[in-house]
Amino acid sequence: MTGRFPYHAGRGGPRRRSQGVAVLAVSNLEVVYDDVILVLRGVSLQVPQGSIVALLGANGAGKTTLLRAISGLLDVHEGEVTKGRITLDGEEIHHLDAPRIVRLGIKQVLEGRRVLAEFTVEENLRVGAHAARGRALGDDLDRVFTLFPVLRDRRRRTAGYLSGGEQQMLAMGRALMSDPRYLLLDEPSLGLAPLLVQQIRDLIVAINEQGTTVLLVEQNATMALGIAGHGYVLETGKVVMDKPSADLLADDDVREFYLGLGGDGRRSFRDVKHYKRRKRWLS
Repeated sequence: MTGRFPYHAGRGGPRRRSQGVAVLAVSNLEVVYDDVILVLRGVSLQVPQGSIVALLGANGAGKTTLLRAISGLLDVHEGEVTKGRITLDGEEIHHLDAPRIVRLGIKQVLEGRRVLAEFTVEENLRVGAHAARGRALGDDLDRVFTLFPVLRDRRRRTAGYLSGGEQQMLAMGRALMSDPRYLLLDEPSLGLAPLLVQQIRDLIVAINEQGTTVLLVEQNATMALGIAGHGYVLETGKVVMDKPSADLLADDDVREFYLGLGGDGRRSFRDVKHYKRRKRWLS
């Protein structure tokens, strides 16, 4: 069911748009690890400039692998694109290394925050500015501190002593220091309390409204679909559903197995086995 879809930004809409042209595209992508393990199988998706696109799926579905393929980090994990292509503005980028892809304007925030624990908050942010050639460092710092006021308050603090939510904000702020066109977020709400999840949600919307396109990988489907314009569901390395977010939120299978809202709210092991056999969206 994958294919082109009309421009649909996240709530509030961005300030910079490209009239619905899908400038970051993944086409029929296959990825193999260690020369034998097929992780992605014919994956296609499109991320229009200025939008928020959500990518949903259970653990092991291939979401992180897809982000690594886009950001050039596959080789670090013994992975390889064996079929298909990834394009930015129509130009193939899947053969480029990570530094080159960063310079093209694509930044990934890895799952687990990955801050430089022994560096201060400001030193972490300055590291994120290494690809911002010709830009004023002070302007980018001001932008990050405006989006994340707590980081301004903690700018001299060692990053390893920040809370989990503050470290997630720092990881996102560091990625924004070079003003990327595309921000790839891998489970930004993972392990955070509900109040912090709401804050991260609002920050993603604010970042998008300032003109940064977001590809959001999330297991918190309610949060992701609540701010995205379009969503994809990945199962065992394949895209099995591709719809506007509102349609995904209304879909019975998505509501039951990703939002926990189906039926009377009780799911037995037998029900789950029946679902796995049924796979209505694969037919």
